[in-house]
Amino acid sequence: MKILLDTHIFLWFISGDNRLSIDICNCIRDSGNEVYLSVVSIWECIVKYQLGKLPLPEPPEIYLPRQRNLHEIINLNVDEKSVTQLAKLPPLHRDPFDRMIICQALQHNLIIATVDKAIRNYQVRIL
Repeated sequence: MKILLDTHIFLWFISGDNRLSIDICNCIRDSGNEVYLSVVSIWECIVKYQLGKLPLPEPPEIYLPRQRNLHEIINLNVDEKSVTQLAKLPPLHRDPFDRMIICQALQHNLIIATVDKAIRNYQVRIL
C-alpha cells in the first residue's frame, strides 16, 4: 500500500497520541507499505508553530525531518502535476494544506491516512 499521511496523523504517530487508531499505526509501521509525508505538512506545521498553535519539543525545521527520517517515512515534494490537480478539485474544503495533500494523493495514486471528515468528501482513497 502507498499511504500519504495527513498532517495530524503524522503528528499523532510521532508523539504516540492515543487518538491514532491501532489500524493506522500498524499500516504506518508495516515495512511492506510505502509511507509518505508531504512537504506541505511540514509547511503547515511550521506555520502553526510560528503562530503558537503547535508546541514541539524542538524547532520544527529540526524536529519534523528528524522524526520523518527516524520512522522511515518518505518525503513527498510538491510537483507541477500535483498542483495542476487543484484546477479539477471541487471547492468542498477551504484548507489549502489539505487541498494540496488531496491533489498529491490523486496525482500519485496514494491512500490518505486521515480522520478529517472534510477530506472524505473528495473522490480520494482514505485509510
